[in-house]
Amino acid sequence: MSADREKWPERSRAIIVAAARGWLGTPYAHQASLKGIGCDCLGLLRGVWRETIGAEPERPGPYSSHWAEFAEGDPFLAAAVRHLVARQTGEILPGSVLFFRWQARAVVKHCGIATGEGTFIHAHEGATVAEVPLISAWRRRLAGIFDFPDLVD
Repeated sequence: MSADREKWPERSRAIIVAAARGWLGTPYAHQASLKGIGCDCLGLLRGVWRETIGAEPERPGPYSSHWAEFAEGDPFLAAAVRHLVARQTGEILPGSVLFFRWQARAVVKHCGIATGEGTFIHAHEGATVAEVPLISAWRRRLAGIFDFPDLVD
């Protein structure tokens, strides 16, 4: 059991948000998932999973920054369906995992973690992990809303 898991034996929305906020300021690094060292959006999600749940259910293989252009189906969204719990109401709650597509009918290429109805944390190229407003431009690109499994609240 990780030290964080011992500190947070139950998984609540507040704990998910606190874990995500612990990554604020982490530099962007493609394919990385090391708090304070570097991560991409998937690396942020993987890191919060490890801190609040434990071992990752599956590890992504190597992927290029253009992986989605060559993907069959929608692999990022398919992984979310396998390991997270879809929010049927479409309501964004603190700790919800948000998935985005850049264009209509394109594959999902980005994710973040909601910190409230109007904000989320994400990692994107050229910046550090940041908490930003969930403005209409982001909302238009929203492709799925999920929760971590076994939330206690």
